[in-house]
Amino acid sequence: MNASGKVFKYGANVDTDVIIPARYLNTADPSELAKHCMEDIDATFVDRVSVGDIIVGGPNFGCGSSREHAPVAIKHSGISCVIAPSFARIFYRNAINMGLAILECAEAAEGIEDKDRVEVDFSTGVIHDLTNGKQFTAKPFPDFIRKIIEADGLVGYISGKIPECK
Repeated sequence: MNASGKVFKYGANVDTDVIIPARYLNTADPSELAKHCMEDIDATFVDRVSVGDIIVGGPNFGCGSSREHAPVAIKHSGISCVIAPSFARIFYRNAINMGLAILECAEAAEGIEDKDRVEVDFSTGVIHDLTNGKQFTAKPFPDFIRKIIEADGLVGYISGKIPECK
């Protein structure tokens, strides 16, 4: 399981209200949420993002409300991974549950610039900035988290484990 794409870089304390503004929470449709992802912090994000791209944020990424819509909007916009020094705990849990890969790595968040091209190897935690040649190492996912992400989230993981859920 790997990710590769261009970087969208944001600062510290990116909260769930700018990831997906509350005015769009009248839907749970992932494709509709994706159309409004990041629009209050980056109005052109949805026009520029491509499948596989990566968000790099500052500390406390995903703070604010506990809405599950935020990682859903990010994931369905095409983002394959979010890298930050730290995540708000509820966002971290929601991201894994929704199948959005997130890695904590302060050095990568500091050393990677907006529009850099980055590759991530989730099995080793290696983050390679192809633009500047720098390499960073995050703690790789434990097997159970990797399996949840590979199953497209907790529901997919559980439905693959319990015959009655298939």
